[in-house]
Amino acid sequence: MNLTELNRIATAVVTPGKGILAADESSGTIKKRFDAIGVESTEGNRRDYREMLFRSKEAMSQYISGVILYDETIWQDAKDGTPLIKLIEQSGAVPGIKVDEGTQALPMCPGELVTVGLDKLAERLKKYYERGARFAKWRAVIDIGSGIPSMTAISVNAHVLARYAALCQAAQIVPIVEPEVLMDGDHDIDRCYDVTSRVLNKTFQELRVQRVALEGMVLKPNMAISGKKCAKQAPVEEVAEKTVRLLKACVPAAVPGIAFLSGGQSDEEATAHLNAMHKLGPLPWGLTFSYGRALQAAPQKAWSGKAENVAAGQSAFSHRARMNGLASKGEWQSSLEKKAA
Repeated sequence: MNLTELNRIATAVVTPGKGILAADESSGTIKKRFDAIGVESTEGNRRDYREMLFRSKEAMSQYISGVILYDETIWQDAKDGTPLIKLIEQSGAVPGIKVDEGTQALPMCPGELVTVGLDKLAERLKKYYERGARFAKWRAVIDIGSGIPSMTAISVNAHVLARYAALCQAAQIVPIVEPEVLMDGDHDIDRCYDVTSRVLNKTFQELRVQRVALEGMVLKPNMAISGKKCAKQAPVEEVAEKTVRLLKACVPAAVPGIAFLSGGQSDEEATAHLNAMHKLGPLPWGLTFSYGRALQAAPQKAWSGKAENVAAGQSAFSHRARMNGLASKGEWQSSLEKKAA
């Protein structure tokens, strides 16, 4: 393992002013997104859509540091025969790959899940590295509800995340470690804070046990935020303050960077929260975004599967990428959104 090189890539994907485009929707998820805009989810349409994003010169070269791909996409070629992964490299961004294979029910823990995909992961990582992937992503899902999460679910998922991370580093690939505490419930921000703190502490404990070099990884956590169904939604300043406090308490300074998931927040909410965190003074690690829906909802709508809308789709993508790029330096203002609209 070349730790200097892993650290260089980890640092590059959390460059101030840039963040990660999560374009790794599974076939099922992208079908839902396409259904919403009336587009059939065929291999060709999925390729055309992602090609549109990766060819958005302004967004990709100025605001996107890395792209997480789905297995289908990493092997696809653009219409003119250029491998899609090459389009990402040419823009100056780092190509990455989602390697988990989804979730299944956790035995003895009703309502809780564990992420699968460790079998043969070492062989897959070798092929992905040869294809050009330099980082990977694995998502663990922790739900908040009545009597959950159990310590079993937290421990099992932390263990699996650390196993994945160790396999990545052995393959010279930077692991993005994503323990996502879902925002679907009716819990308040303090319950989210409490659960996320348990999840992060257990995850870093496991990473150390399994000898993962913290300098060669990136953390992709949720923010401390009220559940979607909670009657009292915490304001932007509270989300920023509690999230930063939580991360300072749980994430070692050796980690080069943290890239948030948007987790169902609206486009502007995700941007405003990230921006507010950068107003809270110097942080021990780079802090940026790794957004899927919060970067893509607008371009998907503008594109709607029509070739004549590609420029409109790219323009919508560039706008969201720029807004989040500014937020990752604390330079975003909501008035910039209105100007664009």
